[in-house]
Amino acid sequence: MVTSNIRHIMERKGIGIRALAERAGLSDKTILRARSCHIVECRIYTLQAIAQALNCRVKDLFEEQ
Repeated sequence: MVTSNIRHIMERKGIGIRALAERAGLSDKTILRARSCHIVECRIYTLQAIAQALNCRVKDLFEEQ
């Protein structure tokens, strides 16, 4: 199972959904889906945009359990 760390990273950095969406050039809805507990499907482009906006590595955004 793959779980998302995006919510935790956002909280730690004090970044809201709308701010992250603007920084990443993605919709609020995409950010909401990507930060849900379980990642079912997410494009590499989306993960790269989120990682760049959060100033972290793509592999930091999720973990496999």
